[in-house]
Amino acid sequence: MTDTVPPSKSALREALSLSDEVLRNIELSEIPLARVALKMSRLARLLSDFEHQKVMEYEASGYPTTPTGVEPIVYRLAVLAGREYQLKDSKTEKIESYIYTIPIEELEQEASSAQAALAAARDPDVSVSSANPNQIVWNPAGNSKERNTIRSNAAMAQRRLSSRRSFLYSYALRRNHELKFSGIADDIFSRVREKVDGRIGDSVPTAVQKLSAVYENLTSENPEDWSNAVHSCRRILQDLADAIYPAREDIIVDAGGKPKTVKLGPDNYVNRIVTFLQTRSDSERFQAIVGSHLSYIGERLDSVFQAAQKGSHTTIVTRDEADRYVVYTYLVVGDVLSLL
Repeated sequence: MTDTVPPSKSALREALSLSDEVLRNIELSEIPLARVALKMSRLARLLSDFEHQKVMEYEASGYPTTPTGVEPIVYRLAVLAGREYQLKDSKTEKIESYIYTIPIEELEQEASSAQAALAAARDPDVSVSSANPNQIVWNPAGNSKERNTIRSNAAMAQRRLSSRRSFLYSYALRRNHELKFSGIADDIFSRVREKVDGRIGDSVPTAVQKLSAVYENLTSENPEDWSNAVHSCRRILQDLADAIYPAREDIIVDAGGKPKTVKLGPDNYVNRIVTFLQTRSDSERFQAIVGSHLSYIGERLDSVFQAAQKGSHTTIVTRDEADRYVVYTYLVVGDVLSLL
């Protein structure tokens, strides 16, 4: 998908249904490929994939040409659709690249017409003498040559039509898998969110308002708001640490036979949450996994916070990056709250 406004949930649901329908249309040959291409144009539009939307339009209507040839942007889209082929120049021996621009509907008509012409050319290789209408002349090279030409044209049209079918099917299948996976991931995250939202209000009341701010900032188109969402994640983890393991004096622990100081001050929220995990969970595996995730997200959130402190307000450049931090934060908070 292109980096534009993401599709709405209703658009994604329609896209999933449409991709299922298109796959069935192709697999069962229910409708002509030209109509499939028009459906695919809508599928791409629903997914905000405007590059492929234009490709599908050209597949249905033909790639536009000018008296001087094909515009570079049109040629690039044709290459994206797999329409490029190479031919060797008989004079220069150089291999040149070309594209075929005819629409899918015309390819379907060519393939159908070629089959009809081939059937018509199956007459005996005889003809009537032009000098004497009553004389039959054996002409072994006549219809045979014609049939070879027709076969060649039919094979070319069929290969190109098969290529178009494969291209449309591959795009629909890829989008179908992506949509189904995103739906599964969304369902999983929704369940995690419900659990966290249900617990965090009782355990960390101050975090509820920050979570609302996170949602609002993520829906914005302003990268600075995405950075603010990530800053809110850091403050949520700080509030969580304050609620379950308030700041206290540093402690000394045994680290492989050597003493190690663990800082548990107000700013050491990651250390305090990890210490809480060690006191509440009997599973070393659980401690290691959650502790590792917490250390990773804590370090990343701190780096974002420090960059903002230095004056770089827009420290998150993509919504995907902000989404990851929010998801990681939710997972960590959910794991920690499960021990309460």
